[in-house]
Amino acid sequence: MEIEEDEERRRQRKLEEALEVKSLRRIISAYLNYPEAAEEDVRRYEKSFKKLPPAHKALLPHYPSKFQNLRRCISLNSYFIFTMLQAFEPPLDMSQDVDGCKDPHLENFEHGHCHSEERNASSCQSASTSGRMCCSNHAEACPQEKSNIMSNPTTEEVKSEQQHEPIFGSGAGEVENNNEIAECCSNDVADSNGNAFSSPHDWLDPSLQLNVPLVDVDKVRCIIRNIVRDWAAEGEKERNQCYKPILEELDAQFPNRSKESPPACLVPGAGLGRLALEISCLGFISQGNEFSYYMMICSSFILNHTETTGQWTIYPWIHSNCNSLSDNDQHRPVSIPDIHPASAGITEGFSMCGGDFVEVYNDSSQIGVWDAVVTCFFIDTAHNIIEYIEIISRILKEGGVWINFGPLLYHFADMYGQEDDMSIELSLEDVKKIAFHYGFELEKEQTIETTYTTNPRSMMQNHYHAAFWTMRKKRTTTT
Repeated sequence: MEIEEDEERRRQRKLEEALEVKSLRRIISAYLNYPEAAEEDVRRYEKSFKKLPPAHKALLPHYPSKFQNLRRCISLNSYFIFTMLQAFEPPLDMSQDVDGCKDPHLENFEHGHCHSEERNASSCQSASTSGRMCCSNHAEACPQEKSNIMSNPTTEEVKSEQQHEPIFGSGAGEVENNNEIAECCSNDVADSNGNAFSSPHDWLDPSLQLNVPLVDVDKVRCIIRNIVRDWAAEGEKERNQCYKPILEELDAQFPNRSKESPPACLVPGAGLGRLALEISCLGFISQGNEFSYYMMICSSFILNHTETTGQWTIYPWIHSNCNSLSDNDQHRPVSIPDIHPASAGITEGFSMCGGDFVEVYNDSSQIGVWDAVVTCFFIDTAHNIIEYIEIISRILKEGGVWINFGPLLYHFADMYGQEDDMSIELSLEDVKKIAFHYGFELEKEQTIETTYTTNPRSMMQNHYHAAFWTMRKKRTTTT
C-alpha cells in the first residue's frame, strides 16, 4: 500500500510539473508571437487605408511612412522581448514531452495584474505556475529556496542593449546587436536587411512552441504597459498616486526601524517588482509574491539584468490608434528602467517568490511571520476574497499592519462556463466587516484617485477612486 501511495505521489508530481511546463511554454510562445501578431495589425491598418478613395487617400500622404514607423517600433519592442527571454533561466526541464498532458483547469491558472489600459472586468489574466514555485531571482528567493543574485550583474551575465534614438527620420531606430534576437516560432525575427537570427537556448526552439490565441499576445502588450508604470519616468505620476502613500504610511508605522533586525514586509501581487523594491530601500526585509509568469520573467530581467538606467527603449503605446493626440504621441519612445535596481540601496533579504498567494502562504510556516502586508491592486484578484483576508490575518504578527490600496474590480466576475467557477464579489463595506471578523482594527482610511497603466497623453483617462487603508491586527489579550 505504501509503495502504491509513493507511486501515486510521483505520478501526481510528474503531472503537475508537465502542466507547469505546458503553461510556461504557452507564456513564452505568447511573447515569441508578439512580432507577428503586431505585424498583422499593421497589415490590417494598411488594408483599410488602401480601401480609401484616391481623393481621401491623398489627404493622408504620411500614412505609408507611419506604417513603417510602426514596424520599427515593433522591431525594437521585439528586440527587448527576445533579450529578456534569452536571459530567462526556466526552473523546469522545458524539453519534456507534455503533448499528452491535459488539465481542464489549466485556464484557471490565470491571475495577476495584466490588465487592459482601462483595467476592464475582462482583464488579461496570465496562465502561470501551479502551486508553490520560488523564482531563482532577486537576491533571495522564498523561505524555501535562496539564491543571492541581486548584486551588480557582470558583463558575462548581461548582454547590454544599445540605447536607440527616436524612430522618426531616415533610418532612425534600426535594431542593433541583432545577433541577440531569437527566432520566433515559425516567424523569423529579422533585421532591416531581412537576416533572421536564432536563439542559443534550446527551450526557445520553434518546435517546442505552442499555438496560442491572440488574447495571450494581448497579455504581452499589457506587460509592456506595466513596464511603464513600474520602471519608466513616464510612470512616476501613477507611482506617486499608488506607491507613494503606501511608502509614506510604512515609514510612519515603523519609525525606528533597526538595520540589524529590519521589519519584514510581504507584497502579494508584486507585479514587476517596483513597489517591493522601494519597500526594501526603505529599510524593510521585503518579499514580493507574484503568480504570473508573464510578470516574473519580465521583473527578473529588469531586476537582475540591468546595468544602467535607460538601458532599453520600448514603444508601449503603438498598439492602439484610438484617442491619440498625434502620431508622435502614439509612437514616442520610453526609456527603461528609470533607476538601476542593484544600486537603489536595497535591504538585505529582498526577494521575489513566485506562486499562488493562497498556496504559498496558507502554510503553517508562515503563521505570524510578517510585520506588515502591503496589497496594491491585489485583493480583487481573488476567487474568494474572504480567504485572502483570512490568510493576511494569519501570517501577520500580532500588532502587525495591513496596508491596502486599490479598487474592487473582481477579476473573475465575468467568467462563466465551468461548474467550479467561483467569484465572491463583496462591497467595500463587506470587505471591511470581514477584516474586522479576522481580528483587524481600522486605523486610517481614505479614497485616492488614480489611474492604472494609462497612457498619460491619451484623450481617454479612466480614473479609480481607490480605497486606501491601514488596519492593525489586534494583539491577543492575556489575563
